[in-house]
Amino acid sequence: MDILNFFLIHIIWAIFSYAKIEFEAEIPVGKPIIFVANHQGLYDVIGICWFLRKYHPKYVSKIELGKGIPSISYNLNHGGSVLIDRKDPKQALPALKKMAEYIQTNKRATVIYPEGTRSRNGKPGAFASSGLKILCKYAPDALVVPITINNSWKIFRYNGFPLGIGNQLKFLVHEPISVKECDFNTLFEKTEKAIVGDIETK
Repeated sequence: MDILNFFLIHIIWAIFSYAKIEFEAEIPVGKPIIFVANHQGLYDVIGICWFLRKYHPKYVSKIELGKGIPSISYNLNHGGSVLIDRKDPKQALPALKKMAEYIQTNKRATVIYPEGTRSRNGKPGAFASSGLKILCKYAPDALVVPITINNSWKIFRYNGFPLGIGNQLKFLVHEPISVKECDFNTLFEKTEKAIVGDIETK
């Protein structure tokens, strides 16, 4: 998967685009990590998989992505991620709990997009707290790491064809917040503020 994501992240050079990542602080290895990001499109997944590969990120993803997308669907189904049905809380809650317990025990990372669906114009949607709250509850040693993603939506702005050209995809990794550092409401507010504050809307 690392090799695949290497090619997927660099193939956008063909449309005069590139992706880069910046870190506001060092993110430790060997601790459970919850990456929380805004969601703009397919390249959100590819970029995080490639740039943050040393953290072995697993995904909390909607069940629809588990089929029909070459390589991505296979990775979601067989790479340790969890697929949730947003219309069925009885299915989603145990899946999230299982993911949290996995990263707590194995000191790995998971990625969640609290908007639930991608933005088609870069502007952030409403953030839902329920998924992150369960992850924090069952992974109490975790660090929550906000990520702001910019311009990913422009690649597929025309719904697949033609591809948008001349784009600069940016992944900004903010300072981590310890789950133990504050109550959940404060943590959620800090996380959303960090992400949204650096979203470019043009």
